[in-house]
Amino acid sequence: MSVAYDQSRKGSAETVRRLLDTAKAEGRNALTAPEAKELCDLYGIPVPKEGLAKTADEAVTLAEGMGFPVVLKIVSPQILHKTEAGGVLVGVQSADAVRDGFKTIMDRARAYDPKAELIGIQVQQMLKGGTEVIVGSITDQSFGKLVAFGLGGVLVEVLKDVTFRLAPVSRDEALTMLDGIQAAEMLKGVRGGKPVDREALAAVIVNVSRLVDEVPEIVELDLNPVFAREDGATAADVRVVLDFEAKTPRYRPTQEQIVRQMNRIMKPDAVAVIGASAEDGKIGNSVMKNLINGGYKGQIYPIHPKADDILGYKAYRSVKDVPGNIDVAVFAIPAKFVAQALTEVGEKKIPGAVLIPSGFAETGNVEGQEEIVAIARKHDVRLMGPNIYGFYYTPKNLCATFCTPYDVKGKAALSSQSGGIGMAIIGFSRSAKMGVSAIVGLGNKSDIDEDDLLYFFEQDENTQVVAMHCEDLKDGRSFAEAAKQVSKKKPVVVLKAGRTSLGARAASSHTGALAGNDKIYEDVLKQSGVVRARSLQDLLQFARGIPVLPTPKGENVVIITGAGGSGVLLSDACVDNGLSLMAMPPDLDAAFRKFIPPFGAAGNPVDITGGEPPTTYQNTIRLGLQDDRIHALILGYWHTIITPPMVFAKLVVEVKDEMKAKGIEKPIVASLAGDVQVEEAATYLYDHGVVAYPYTTETPVAVLGAKYKWARAAGLL
Repeated sequence: MSVAYDQSRKGSAETVRRLLDTAKAEGRNALTAPEAKELCDLYGIPVPKEGLAKTADEAVTLAEGMGFPVVLKIVSPQILHKTEAGGVLVGVQSADAVRDGFKTIMDRARAYDPKAELIGIQVQQMLKGGTEVIVGSITDQSFGKLVAFGLGGVLVEVLKDVTFRLAPVSRDEALTMLDGIQAAEMLKGVRGGKPVDREALAAVIVNVSRLVDEVPEIVELDLNPVFAREDGATAADVRVVLDFEAKTPRYRPTQEQIVRQMNRIMKPDAVAVIGASAEDGKIGNSVMKNLINGGYKGQIYPIHPKADDILGYKAYRSVKDVPGNIDVAVFAIPAKFVAQALTEVGEKKIPGAVLIPSGFAETGNVEGQEEIVAIARKHDVRLMGPNIYGFYYTPKNLCATFCTPYDVKGKAALSSQSGGIGMAIIGFSRSAKMGVSAIVGLGNKSDIDEDDLLYFFEQDENTQVVAMHCEDLKDGRSFAEAAKQVSKKKPVVVLKAGRTSLGARAASSHTGALAGNDKIYEDVLKQSGVVRARSLQDLLQFARGIPVLPTPKGENVVIITGAGGSGVLLSDACVDNGLSLMAMPPDLDAAFRKFIPPFGAAGNPVDITGGEPPTTYQNTIRLGLQDDRIHALILGYWHTIITPPMVFAKLVVEVKDEMKAKGIEKPIVASLAGDVQVEEAATYLYDHGVVAYPYTTETPVAVLGAKYKWARAAGLL
């Protein structure tokens, strides 16, 4: 790195510090327009020629120097939304018009806010032509600094066509933002219009993201409008909002520390049950029974102040009385006793505490929750909960919970913030015979949260897919970093509850006003490679189906159906789930036509019609699997006596296994329409690696779409 570069960075830092110190000393929470321009110049953000005029004559001199027409804008720390105050005049054409405009704007500003400090008028070169867009940034309570891009101008808050990314962003991420708005086609030139300079626009986004990342005091920033042209992009107006209040960084262990402690908590060799009980109906009794009856082979230590023996296990007064190591302590005592027992857990050097008790922050007892967190920090104990049902880890036959036991082992790991959702997960898993590696309750998330689980499941050999229900992310940025890493190896599915709520922070900028809570989650989860579930049913079906399907090798999807109506609905579902229906090549079209009746339809969907014998399904499915240009199959079955449901199911599996023996594996999903016998057929198909559902065209395609979303994000296609 050159000396000149170091000096340049030092000079930039000194300039930034001067601008911030001036604003702070004057009690301002925003930069003036001239100050904002200086900041933009430092970070390579193009702005028009401009100057500050304190008199009408100064305004005329500036305007004549840069050439007419010009734009006049009020400069006042108190007036952030200049247009609302009547503080902007556009297209001022002469010296006399500048003089009149100066007086008009100053009079309007005094009327708008009599107490506002009026520094002067900003005279700015008027930009001509181009598409108006907005580039900005906000500071989200959970995700931190975000950069935004969308359509700009006066309608920005009406149209709300905007997309967000975690700052800082790379050039490639900035380019994806240009394609991430509904009006993306406008940027490419429509109805004879010229396309914008994508590289110049991406550079503005990158430089804004770098600016807000390097200057933590900037909480909101607007460049609106930015005029995007075929030969560049220039910000016509800049607004910078500041906050000088120091933020306390959240405590985060290193990834190595997280994995080490989570391995002991999730895969314990010894468990203590604090509040163990021999009395039916007590939580401590249920936890003990689940551990014993669930087949857990590790040591179980009941902790009770008076009992000598509980359910055949020697009881101890305190964890400190237990000989040997304990990996995790499960708390089944009232909230008021937790702090003292947790102190003893810390003194015993137990790495994890599972806090089932409620009565903490969820009931308003924030102080009580902060107390136990402080004890845990002091002794390096990780806390799961409080206010949870516990957790399951099936490879160890571990049911550390007071809920129903669960013992169907598999490769899906699920978590929930809610106990009710946790029980729904258990019930679905049992009903669908979905094997799980783990089910974890997170509750209040006083300490352990989703990113801790992600790092554990990433290295857990018993987990292939992670599915999470969450109501909030206490540290969205940490979660995004973990998800981005983990999703490269294993699918991460998230159901974010509360999609319709809006961000709580009152916004001072256009960008802030656009930042609906769910829009941020939508864009950041996508940026992190997460597959988003829109419903609990989606979460559960994705967790069940994604591991069953092989990873596709390309985007070409073909539908083979025995019912034209199903074919139409399956096609609609493909569009809804971002799947690409293959344009059928003539030779492949002819090959399919050899197997279907003249009144059927090749193309895509391939409609073999309902009256066909099993061989027609067999031949068309075999062709679909054999042809290298086809990467996934969607089957639409129509129940007829000619080809009964189980006949269809078995022939699909036979063809699939025949192709697998030849080294050919592709995702296959199926929708079965028919009488109740299709339920048995769908179960048979699912058990043999074909994701199949009766009575729905939407669900099988949604699962295939989820597999594709993960494969794309992980760079596997």
